Amino acid sequence: MDVVSDAISAVRIGRPSSDRVRVGGRWCTRLAPYDGAGFHVVLEGSCWLLPDGGSPVVLGPGDAVLLPHGSGHVMADGPADAAAVERAVPFERLAAGAAARPQDGSGAVEVLCGKYRLDRSRVHPLMAELPEVVHLPNRAGTHPELRAAIGLLGRELDGRRPGACIAVPSLLDLLLVYMIRSWMDEGRTGAWPAVLGDPVAAAALRALHSDPAAPWTNQRLAAEAGVSRPTLARRFTALVGRPPMAYLTWWRLNLAATLLRDTGDPLSAVARRVGYGTSYALSHAFSREFGITPGRYRAQAAA
Repeated sequence: MDVVSDAISAVRIGRPSSDRVRVGGRWCTRLAPYDGAGFHVVLEGSCWLLPDGGSPVVLGPGDAVLLPHGSGHVMADGPADAAAVERAVPFERLAAGAAARPQDGSGAVEVLCGKYRLDRSRVHPLMAELPEVVHLPNRAGTHPELRAAIGLLGRELDGRRPGACIAVPSLLDLLLVYMIRSWMDEGRTGAWPAVLGDPVAAAALRALHSDPAAPWTNQRLAAEAGVSRPTLARRFTALVGRPPMAYLTWWRLNLAATLLRDTGDPLSAVARRVGYGTSYALSHAFSREFGITPGRYRAQAAA
């Protein structure tokens, strides 16, 4: 696994959900804050996104927008004043009405709106530093993988093609990866695009995430990155915010939490998979990090 894949896998729960909405005329709808991440892809027409406490964003055909922290927001046919926002129709009602009365004509807007369920108790710093709104405009020559995924989604969304029930959730997962990757490629804000762009830090992280259970030492990791131990410690700590072995310990425990949540493996097997020699050693470290025993954590996650 690589850092981006691991950062997403650690927090993602279940399958994404989506609604394809086609509306026309004057409309304004509110999407409540959500314990996950929301997204919109404009398939046709244009509209406005008004984040709670943020600046309005104009969305055109092919534009994608990710709200990685589940912020509440309003979608509308155009600029909306405070009174219009106050009267905004809940999205669930708009979606039900739009499905019953599909809109035709040149003024129609078609948007794919969806959600990813996320476990926010153990968010990787890469995910945590994403801005409240990630706007990825449809500009020629930019983000070709994202554009291709949007095109494939548009063709699959009618649900009538063989295999669509598998293809659509898989494409939605792919869309999340491409939106995060596109944000990193633009590199406007955040430390993690710089982290993964640094050859030393990126090589060390790639090694740790590829085999977290290995008996890593600073010396072995420095050799993997092709630098001296002091150079690795200095560059890794400055960019990532913690020393290499401290990051490894943190990641091993987060990976253990994911395995406890998503599998029925006994604690001894989880310990071996994340680099702890005994169940006791893992339980002690886990309790110190999360303030809860692995067994109680697993029971709460299953509730």
